[in-house]
Amino acid sequence: MSGSASNSAQGPVLVVDYGAQYAQLIARRVREAQVYSEVVPHDTPVEEIQRRNPAAVVLSGGPSSVYADGAPQVDPALFEAGVPVFGICYGFQAMTSALGGTVEHTGTREYGRTELEVSGDGGTLHAEMPGHHPVWMSHGDSVSKAPEGFTVTAATKDTPVAAFESVERQLAGVQYHPEVVHSPHGQEVLRRFLHDIAKVRPQWTTSSIVDDTVAAIREQVGERRAICALSGGVDSAVAAALVHRAIGDQLTCVFVDHGLLRAGERAQVERDFVAATGVRLVTIDAADRFLGELAGVTDPEQKRKIIGREFIRVFEQAARDLQAEAGESGEHIDFLVQGTLYPDVVESGGGSGAANIKSHHNVGGLPDDLQFELVEPLRALFKDEVRRVGLELGLPETIVHRQPFPGPGLGIRIIGEVTADRLETLRAADAIAREELTAAGLDRDIWQCPVVLLADVRSVGVQGDGRTYGHPVVLRPVSSEDAMTADWTRLPYDVLERISTRITNEVAEVNRVTLDVTSKPPGTIEWE
Repeated sequence: MSGSASNSAQGPVLVVDYGAQYAQLIARRVREAQVYSEVVPHDTPVEEIQRRNPAAVVLSGGPSSVYADGAPQVDPALFEAGVPVFGICYGFQAMTSALGGTVEHTGTREYGRTELEVSGDGGTLHAEMPGHHPVWMSHGDSVSKAPEGFTVTAATKDTPVAAFESVERQLAGVQYHPEVVHSPHGQEVLRRFLHDIAKVRPQWTTSSIVDDTVAAIREQVGERRAICALSGGVDSAVAAALVHRAIGDQLTCVFVDHGLLRAGERAQVERDFVAATGVRLVTIDAADRFLGELAGVTDPEQKRKIIGREFIRVFEQAARDLQAEAGESGEHIDFLVQGTLYPDVVESGGGSGAANIKSHHNVGGLPDDLQFELVEPLRALFKDEVRRVGLELGLPETIVHRQPFPGPGLGIRIIGEVTADRLETLRAADAIAREELTAAGLDRDIWQCPVVLLADVRSVGVQGDGRTYGHPVVLRPVSSEDAMTADWTRLPYDVLERISTRITNEVAEVNRVTLDVTSKPPGTIEWE
């Protein structure tokens, strides 16, 4: 299953991506206003936009100047299509230019926090807001004259037209970025456009996601059978629970112990998930197979592809075994359920206009001769939405709020070749970090804390009055809402000290603990 998770007549809000770093964030903010949204590239023809029957269109920001050669433009036909449109930053300027307004090089740029002055009664977007309030700006050009028939509702010291609207035509825009937290009234402005100007019904709720997705799964699978790639993480657990609600005993979950798991994970999956759902679970021990295929491999992309390929091969064998068990009268297993999320698709180059940052094991790592049809009930969702769906389905918080763990497991947290000894070293260090974070009550304050083993690096240390030559490990605590962006988490020093002391005392091969303080971007959450 892909595309919109809604079966209603109301189409999605389409976020047109002009290369903004915040395009995905805009889509999330639209969803927070209980309206389903999708991102499309800026060169999507107006005819295609109309075919999608959008409830509204949002034009994102972007790095270009509307005057630059080759800069993306808005087809004026969009504004004659009867679709409500909201422009943000560059989208605001491109909208102005297409509608006959004036955008100028003023020689003055606005970046970061800027004071917005509401004009008149503020119109629909800014009514009853403080007369002066901060917004987040990032632009060089400015709108100096609004298009004919538009009311200017805000300005700044250097930008005479910082917001305008034509409620009758259901068109509006702002120069600033309402989607970022640095614009404290921005979400309300976006909500007012969607609900009050565009008249979009707020029906994207957790209950509607579950109902619509279950219906879509039933339509796709019918009376046939499915097998689920259960990893124990929240994504695959929620995907499996959704599919189980839709088709019941037609689903069999397969948990592959590939030897790349953290300490205690297999037991937790076999105990907690089955107890919560009642689903049939088959566990396969494939550690030797995966380690054999990974022997001598150090390139991270190759690791991901090998792990993804072997996952599929194991599932195909599991399906054959299950089919044989069912006998000739049994229904054929035609579907593979995966917990692919929207950020997985975007980072693998599958999003609209997206660059390939890394091959996700569910996306870029799949073999070309895949023998299953995919069921991906979470493909349109962000992580926070997945967690809410999990709670709606009755999954316990130990599963729903479990820290994200990549499908390739510890294999991509070892920098260098993956071996059994290195896995044991990393497993021990990871367990200590998780224990101390839990003891400190920090599990809900961080998104996740990967522990990375620099297996191809040796560092000098002193342990037991003797010189050691051990491996460093890296702690990577991060805070995020959906993994699209992240910041490093400022853990208390005493917690870091306990983690470091325990690891260097209890894990023989490690003599140094370091802290990664890089945000995303420029870094990714995982090292590989």
